[in-house]
Amino acid sequence: MDFLETKADFTVTDAGEITGIAWPFGSPDRVGDVIEKGSFTAPANLPMLFAHDQSQVIGVWDSITETAQGLIVKGRLLVDQIARAAEVRAMIKANAATGLSIGFVTKQAKSRKGGGRTISALNLHEISVVAVPCHPAAQITSIKAADGTATETHMEHSMDPELVNENEQTEAKSAPVIDQKAFEAMKARLDKLEAKSNRPKADNNNHPEASNDNDERKAFTEYLRTGRVEEKALSFGAPSTGGILAPEETASTILEKAAEFSPIRSLASSISMSGPLLQLPRLVDEVDPAEVTETGARPEDEPTFEQIDLKPFEMAVIVPVTRILLEDAQIDLEGYLASHVARRFGQKEAAWFVSGNGTTQAEGVLKSAEVAAHEVDTINADGLIDLFYSIKTAYSANGNWLMNRATMATVRKLKDTDGSYLWQPSIAAGVPPTLLGRPVYEAVDMPNAIAEATPIVFGDFASGYTIADRVGFTTLRDELTGAANGIIKLHARRRVGGRVVLGEALTKLKIAA
Repeated sequence: MDFLETKADFTVTDAGEITGIAWPFGSPDRVGDVIEKGSFTAPANLPMLFAHDQSQVIGVWDSITETAQGLIVKGRLLVDQIARAAEVRAMIKANAATGLSIGFVTKQAKSRKGGGRTISALNLHEISVVAVPCHPAAQITSIKAADGTATETHMEHSMDPELVNENEQTEAKSAPVIDQKAFEAMKARLDKLEAKSNRPKADNNNHPEASNDNDERKAFTEYLRTGRVEEKALSFGAPSTGGILAPEETASTILEKAAEFSPIRSLASSISMSGPLLQLPRLVDEVDPAEVTETGARPEDEPTFEQIDLKPFEMAVIVPVTRILLEDAQIDLEGYLASHVARRFGQKEAAWFVSGNGTTQAEGVLKSAEVAAHEVDTINADGLIDLFYSIKTAYSANGNWLMNRATMATVRKLKDTDGSYLWQPSIAAGVPPTLLGRPVYEAVDMPNAIAEATPIVFGDFASGYTIADRVGFTTLRDELTGAANGIIKLHARRRVGGRVVLGEALTKLKIAA
């Protein structure tokens, strides 16, 4: 989701003309983010801030240019008009603040292997002068006095030794002598600013360390309490929808909790949908090679395909809460709501993937006519062995067993002809037990082993079943319909689909009538 990202710690600015590299291309910053060339969209004139503080505008950036090296910016510190700008100029001249930092809204990005993101589209909101930039190579390269009479070049040495070149080393040797007393005074001021910027935490803080500094999470909590949205920290839907996205961390928590109740989600293939319908090609007839003589004619053959549809279905709930409760709640309402809705959505999702009807719900593996059923009178060792070998070797080699707890109790007692149990418990924590060498997973929505029921499914779920996520967890706050009674309604919804895409990869055990 989109929010204003601050790529620095502290910023100091000065008066005069400044030239610098606001963002270098080709290398990640300290948190692993890489911004590609051509990603920046910015207005003609951009404000120059101090420490990303919008109340401290100290100048203006007149020129922003993308080069092979990076985003080159030129600007003016308003020394004569703004006292703060003149005050900070001394810091820049003393090399106390030589970094640049950008504030922007991400429009398009993807995760990078090992952490961070590759950002390919963003809206640039402001550029600040900082003491410690998020990217070590984002620095002021020169500052000129307002009258243009003196030019001093500053280049902060990077934390990465590979970024230090010979020019930097030469400049370091010829750096002017700094008044130690003045430098210590400026350093003390910076320390005070740093202390002031650190928000104190309440004694009853129940968040993990540093989570109080996450503007996105705090704005979400504020929204749940008051309905007010802080635009810089939280994305919100178009006026026609009135939707509001949960923070990324909350959405991830919901998927994690959903997986706890839905083992199929952890076993099947998952994709993200960008539209209301996804058509997947499926192989129907394979190519059939034929034997030929040395000079004989080669036969022609081609595979045939069909298209299957995969579409999402919606699940939703409305939670009415009194206005007073929302106003006076002393608990982490955001965390409680996320956890509660995640659990309920996860249970609903798990039921769909097992026995969904495929018309108003995701198609369940038990409802699919493409999954062959192996019928037995009762669950026994021979029946399970037959079930295991009823699908192709490639699928059984990657297969998993799915059953509920009651069926597990029955299967665990089965023995082979030598008197050895088929069920093998795991000796490692977090590793499922095995049956005929393949893992066994518990699914509470699987039926019990009674007549005409299908209590066991086996096969390669990654090949046979696909889950499609269309819309993540979203909420809508309704203050109108229940206003006469002091009620606020919180609407929660998400859209997810699923279906069997390759029936031959799965098989199920059915108890005869």
